[in-house]
Amino acid sequence: MPNDMLNAFDEYFEVVIADTPELLEQAFRLRYTVLCIEERLPGFEAARYSDGLETDDHDRHSHHLLLKHRPSDTFIGGARLILPDPLEMERPFPAEQYAQIDPALIDNSKLSRQHTAEISRFILVGKYSRRREERRRSESVAVGGKRDPGNRRRFPHPMLAISVGIIRTCIRHGITHWFSVMEPALNRLLGLYQLQLDPVGPLTDYHGPRRPYYAEISKVLERLHTNNLPVWELVTDQGKVLPLSTICTPDQMRKASIIPEPRKSSVLGNLSRPQIQVEESMGK
Repeated sequence: MPNDMLNAFDEYFEVVIADTPELLEQAFRLRYTVLCIEERLPGFEAARYSDGLETDDHDRHSHHLLLKHRPSDTFIGGARLILPDPLEMERPFPAEQYAQIDPALIDNSKLSRQHTAEISRFILVGKYSRRREERRRSESVAVGGKRDPGNRRRFPHPMLAISVGIIRTCIRHGITHWFSVMEPALNRLLGLYQLQLDPVGPLTDYHGPRRPYYAEISKVLERLHTNNLPVWELVTDQGKVLPLSTICTPDQMRKASIIPEPRKSSVLGNLSRPQIQVEESMGK
């Protein structure tokens, strides 16, 4: 059967990897708009960023994603994946630095750090945030209910589109495990689509009340395959983008995009990006 959610994603959204100075500037400016102007989280005072670009020292070793809304041809959201610092591979991730992780739930010393990333700066401009009643309709569809004929939105939530970009990027670059520090409400929203991460510590005051989370990508995809096949087809592009350890047929395994894509001269590890000064920031 055709997956209308997948068709709607391709129609309305495009995930763009910010791997040029121009795209990086777009990503940092969008973060400034959401975090500093819209004040979606405390601790991001606009006066700290006179150039209108919200940046910090983790940006030097991160993958940056932008979500483009195709009908308006504008960037409306994005995220970054903080990678291990190549100059200090054992440097803790922000989740390890600023949150309390329960050692009974995760043993950090056994992490494969080169295959781990921290999801950060998961943002969406206010105009595209959903109203409460729309979220309720999304919840019904996400758990297999029938779509309300009066609901003209074919794609449940733009946050799901950002998640598609995160998962596909991680698989293509050999990232197998996630950290994140986020508001429990965001994790509950992701849980509507079986994309939630596992809490691994208590609430902490880090740009507001937030918790540390952790997940293994293959287990998230296995849960999706079992409980929400339409979303599994969406995030894996109908099984074309899969890690080796997740559920797939032998033919899908051969076709899976598990090899990192060749990249142009990436600016993600370039410390001298034109016109972009990386500053110390309170937000990690």
